[in-house]
Order: sequence, then C-alpha cells, then structure tokens
Amino acid sequence: MHEPSTRRTDRGIRRTGRRGPLSVAVLVVLAVALIAGCSKSDSTASTSAGTLPGGGSVPAGKGGTMNLVAYSTPQEAYGALAKAFTATPGGKGADIKQSFGASGDQSRAVEGGQPADYVGFSLEPDMTRLVKANKVAADWNQNQYNGMVTKSVVVLVTRKGNPKNIKGWDDLTKPGVEVVTPNPFTSGGARWNVMAAYGAKSNGGKDEAAGKQYLMDLFKNVVVQDDSARKSLQTFSGGKGDVLLAYENEAIFAQSKGEEIDYTVPDQTILIENPVAVTSDSKNPDTAKAFLAFVYTPEAQKIFVENGYRPVITGVPGADKFPTPAQLATIKDYGGWTEVTKKFFDPKGSIMADVERSIGVSVESK
Repeated sequence: MHEPSTRRTDRGIRRTGRRGPLSVAVLVVLAVALIAGCSKSDSTASTSAGTLPGGGSVPAGKGGTMNLVAYSTPQEAYGALAKAFTATPGGKGADIKQSFGASGDQSRAVEGGQPADYVGFSLEPDMTRLVKANKVAADWNQNQYNGMVTKSVVVLVTRKGNPKNIKGWDDLTKPGVEVVTPNPFTSGGARWNVMAAYGAKSNGGKDEAAGKQYLMDLFKNVVVQDDSARKSLQTFSGGKGDVLLAYENEAIFAQSKGEEIDYTVPDQTILIENPVAVTSDSKNPDTAKAFLAFVYTPEAQKIFVENGYRPVITGVPGADKFPTPAQLATIKDYGGWTEVTKKFFDPKGSIMADVERSIGVSVESK
C-alpha cells in the first residue's frame, strides 16, 4: 500500500509582477525627486539590504578576504548571497573566497587547517567536530535560530513523468528499482536520507527492527553512492538510476536548470536544518560576523528561498509555496545527533556500517 504524497512538477518557484502606465506628471515628479535625492535614495536602499528581523542592521565589516567553506548544495545560493552582501555597507570591499564539497569532508578539511572564516554544513555534527577542535566557539548556536540558517526536507526525485510510478518509500525496495543516494560516511545529505527512510518505515523509531530491515532492503537497490549530495544529483542527471534521494532544494535547483525530473514530498519525511558559524580563529572576524548577520536578513533569506531552501525567518516571499508533509520528524525525535551518529553512523559499529558492509561499500571517511 502506497503512502499518500505531495508531488511537485513545476519548474521551481516563480514570481511575476505587473506594471501599469504612469502619467507624464508622475514621471516628472519622480525624475525631480530622483535627481534631488539620489544620495539619500542610495543610502536607504543599502541600509534596507542589511536590516535584521526585529530591527537593527548588519554590523560593518572591514572588507578584505573572507573564506567561506560550505557543503555542496548551496553553492549557487552562496554565490548570489556573496554578491548581495558586497553591495551592502556591511560587505563593502569584501572579497569572498568560496569552497564547496561534501559536508563531512569540508568539516574535516577545516579541522585540518583549511582557511575558513565562515562555515556552513549540512548537519550539526560537522559543526560539533569544529567545536571540539577549538575552531568554532561552543556558543555558535545561541541565537534565536539555534545556529541554523536554512531548512529543507528529504524528497524522492524521479524522471519526468515518473515512469517507474514511484509514490512512496515502499516503491524504493521493489525489484528493478535503481536508487541513487550519497555515501552516509562522507555526505551529510545522505545521513538525512537515511534518517528519513528509517523514520518512515520504523513508525517514527518505534519499530527499530522494521527500520533496520528497510534500510538493508533499500541499500540493496542503491546503484551509486557518491561522496556528496551535489555529485549524486549530477549522477542522476547523467542518466543513472530511477529515483534519487535528495534535499528538496536540490530537486528545485535541478528543475530550475531545465532537468527533466519530477519529485515527490513523501507524507513521512524529516526536517533538514543547516548550521552556520564564524570560526574562532578567523583572520577576518569583522567581515565574517557581518556576513553571518546578513544571511538572516529578509533579503538573504529570500535568496535562499529562490534557490529552493525553506527559510528560518517568517514572512519571506515564496515560502508559502513549500508543501507541509503530514508527518514531519526532526532529528530530536531519534535522540539528537549525538545519539544518532553513534547508533547509525559509527564506522566501528552501527546500523549503517552493517548495511554498507553487507553490500561491500566502504564506511571509512575519505
């Protein structure tokens, strides 16, 4: 029996505007006002681009080079954010160097000495690693958003027209269905996929045996495990597999680029939350802190929405387009990341270590 689901087959989120004719008199008035107050107008526009929710503004940075290190999927969003930030007073003169890759790999790279001023990961344990390494302050998550900058959900991505009729989790374990998902021992996105699947088939963790068996059956149908979510999307786009487990924002991104895909938001899935922080050994802390403040502004959150992410602040245009699953779990429902990491993703012995070894896949981080 198939679970009910919500399907999105559009080409992403679009907004349109309407402009009406202006009278000559109005045009003259506007022209005079523009000429007389252009400096004031420019200042107002810049200030509004750095206004924080609840009042206040983005602090002033000091320009210079800022190293941004993040997981793979928000690359386009951060490209747009960097451009928008440098157009504000807080980002004036800043040169943002960007590095993207698998979340776990990026976290380990920063731990190992890769220069970083601002870090953004797929999941909290990759930030916790840097706290333990004294690379990020222990209070990184002490803002009103708990240190999270975006949200998403796990979805099922299929070929255009859904030729294999994939409607829910049960369909992924059928004979002949080829599944693509990243390796959970390198990719944060893969871990979200695992927990969404486990939660859906274990009755929210109440039937652990059923959840384990489902993961075993699911991964027998997995044909490729890339090291990052973005690489898995590229593999799927290249023609491999019938269904891709992915972030909702990745599916929206693919559609916006003209990929011939559909996606289903399962009725039972998990809320993805993505952490960000300024590093404690930043070489440019003022600009990094200004950028960290900027990503919480309505303007920045709108850019995230335009790139398929669910915002963490309210009132962002376009946010109402995201469907609400009937059963949306959080990682806290399974004990939080410390417990989940040990139980599911410890390479020395865990549920996913057993699953991967049973199909001959390495569980060692690259």
